[in-house]
Amino acid sequence: MAQARYHQAYLEHLREKQRRLRDEHDYYNDPYFYTAPSYRYYRGGIYYQVNRYGADLLRQAINDGYEEGYRAGRADREDGWRFSYQDSYAYEDATYGYPGYYLDLNEYRYYFREGFRRGYNDGFYSRYQYGRHQDGKYSILAAILAGILSFQALDID
Repeated sequence: MAQARYHQAYLEHLREKQRRLRDEHDYYNDPYFYTAPSYRYYRGGIYYQVNRYGADLLRQAINDGYEEGYRAGRADREDGWRFSYQDSYAYEDATYGYPGYYLDLNEYRYYFREGFRRGYNDGFYSRYQYGRHQDGKYSILAAILAGILSFQALDID
């Protein structure tokens, strides 16, 4: 079954990415760890502030979500399953690529799921309405990304 293969691959990618993030990160030499917020974004009636790395991480969450969603949707279609992105373990988990710092986990998960939902839709229906495939990677279109997440630069004196 394609979904079982996808699920296994997701877990392997998740473990590998977590290992790399853990092994390759050095807080003491991290130029972003102690930097002040430079952007804000609006979600659910609240403004949130992040530094440049946090902003990049949210964008990456959407792209990682899109890619994983595309693969999950394609696997469900291949297996003849009904359209149901919410039933995917990757959607429930939504921690792929989360390093554990710079952002609240719930914020990361929200944006991962926004990308996942759109990727699943494209993968299930075998199209590229929200993203594209290039150089072996699936990524969300810039215009779609901007519609999901928009940053405003903070005035820094």
